[in-house]
Amino acid sequence: MNREQAKKRIAVLKKEIKENRYLYHVLDRPRVSDAVDDSLKRELAALEEKYPELLSADSPSQRIGGQPLDKFTKVHHSKPMLSINDVFDFEELKKWQERLFKLGAKSAIEKSGYYVELKMDGLAVSLSYKNSLFALGATRGDGVIGEEVTQNLKTIESIPLKLTIRDKGSLVKTFDQIGMDILNEKLEVRGEVFLSKKDFEKLNLEREKQSLAKFANPRNIAAGSIRQLDSKITAERDLDFFAYSLTNEVKLQFHHLEHQLMSLLGFRVNQNNRHCRNIEEVWDYLKHWDGERKKLPYQTDGVVIIVDDKKAFERLGVVGKAPRGMIAYKFPAEEAQSVVLDIIIQVGRTGKLTPVAVLEPTLVAGSTVSRATLHNADEIARKDVRIGDTVIIRKAGDIIPEVVEVIKRMRSGDEKKFSMPKKCPVCGGKVIRHSGEVDWYCADEKCLVRRRRQIEHFVSKGAFEIEGLGPKIIEQLISTGLIKSLADLFNLAEEDLEPLERFAEKSASNIINSITTSRKISLENFIYALGIRHVGTRTAVDIAEYFGSIEKILSAEVGEFSGMYGIGEKVAKSIADYFQSPANQQIIKQLIKSRVKIENYHSPIATNKLNGQSFVVTGTLDSMTRDEAHKKIIQLGGKIASAISKNTDYLIVGAEPGSKLEKAKKLGVKIIDENDFLKLLR
Repeated sequence: MNREQAKKRIAVLKKEIKENRYLYHVLDRPRVSDAVDDSLKRELAALEEKYPELLSADSPSQRIGGQPLDKFTKVHHSKPMLSINDVFDFEELKKWQERLFKLGAKSAIEKSGYYVELKMDGLAVSLSYKNSLFALGATRGDGVIGEEVTQNLKTIESIPLKLTIRDKGSLVKTFDQIGMDILNEKLEVRGEVFLSKKDFEKLNLEREKQSLAKFANPRNIAAGSIRQLDSKITAERDLDFFAYSLTNEVKLQFHHLEHQLMSLLGFRVNQNNRHCRNIEEVWDYLKHWDGERKKLPYQTDGVVIIVDDKKAFERLGVVGKAPRGMIAYKFPAEEAQSVVLDIIIQVGRTGKLTPVAVLEPTLVAGSTVSRATLHNADEIARKDVRIGDTVIIRKAGDIIPEVVEVIKRMRSGDEKKFSMPKKCPVCGGKVIRHSGEVDWYCADEKCLVRRRRQIEHFVSKGAFEIEGLGPKIIEQLISTGLIKSLADLFNLAEEDLEPLERFAEKSASNIINSITTSRKISLENFIYALGIRHVGTRTAVDIAEYFGSIEKILSAEVGEFSGMYGIGEKVAKSIADYFQSPANQQIIKQLIKSRVKIENYHSPIATNKLNGQSFVVTGTLDSMTRDEAHKKIIQLGGKIASAISKNTDYLIVGAEPGSKLEKAKKLGVKIIDENDFLKLLR
């Protein structure tokens, strides 16, 4: 076979293999056996090896990479991959709808209804396509920054390497406003990687034959497989993928059209998803799948309910880390019975004391549970949990074990009541309870466990990410006196580590190199690393975006923290207390002195036209979403507040405003409508 003949044969083989992939992995309608498909792939690979110049990026032979990676690189998502708030019953679901109605979405919801999707128990990822070719794949990460896992995602046959329109007639008929040039645009598809029950059982059977420990559940395998540095290992896991959203700028009126379009482009979408006209139809769908989900070939832990009208969805905006126009209904978790053998206290990095039930080991949702959170003293009192009680336990969200209730009729009379300790069980320090909070805290900053947990958080993923510093090594460094403060980490040398147990010259060198490369850190990661109470990755980004530099944070007045948009009073106080503390300021100065370089957050301010004036938005705007209005104000140097006060300069009023309007009138705040706001922007 000469080169020209090989070129034609390769084109035929690629077309045949791609069509087989689509029929088998997307439509579940295989037309050839696995053996036939494998033979076609072998022939293709042989021809490409003979004529390497004919190899293309979308070739089926390119699904498995070559050399394993050294590490994953970070990816900033074009739009945050947000989390979803949960509800657990119909009353909570109706209350969610009532909130949407109050926010002005009633008309849109009554016209278009909801789109409901089975919530896969897997790993959320994003897929970016450029000129129809799969260019980049990333994990969700913290929602803002993920890890690039392109090569691993290529191994999943239900993910197309090249987009092709499956039915041009349907595209023209349903999406005439899009046009055929959609394949030339940059598209981003998001969805869930998962492992079927059948492949989970098959994998565990193989591990059993090799005398290896079985995997706990399919979700853990999916997540672990996508984070393998060697894509050959990922390919062995037979992972699958469902697409659930399209995040490019294609203007579609309804969310359900995204699913139709993704299907036309060759993605696998869940055929059990449905359009519901109202909340009652949603509830019927939920009840149906609560009973039928065990018959599904994959695991699902709930249903996502989405406002189908995309414009209304965008206008509803985001609260915290979750979009208002979307909610997750969680199916009742699997429950089991156990006995409380003891109640112990765990001390966290902020000094928080968490009571934990030590249980008779019990199998729940596929894994053995021997401990369960009791949350706090108020929860223990409310449920009347005692040592020796027979209790019902479950995995909240199918992940975190918790005690649901006590079976009081099974009490013998020997059960013991529990009370929170007066002193920290680790250091003996004073235990305090903050005003208005349910949790108790160790007040001693020098508490050994508190310090260890703080350092563990400080070096963890999303913070400084210092590889090799696990809990046991950190405990060693503290007990030997090598680190007494966070800054001491950056003053360690190889000769400090080499004499320690479990350390060799190479491992000491690796840790010092990791510490050295971590000295340069983004402002948001630095804030998260400090372990401030109530501050997670999303709030850390909000703080970094608002202030821009560590210098501005350290010199900020207390009132500036409470003025940050989307941050409540309790969280604002916690942030202010931390950065106003002389001891904490000293910690930060010590870190900077130890050559930690904190990069400024890229300021979103384009011009200072609004000169720091404070704005509050109420009601629904017609020309933009509330989040878009906030972004425009910040870009022009203004500030956003979530509540009206005497310091508010403007209240922007849209349709169906809330109580903020009356408060603004009483305080004499300047009130403007949307047209006035647009003039101000111009």
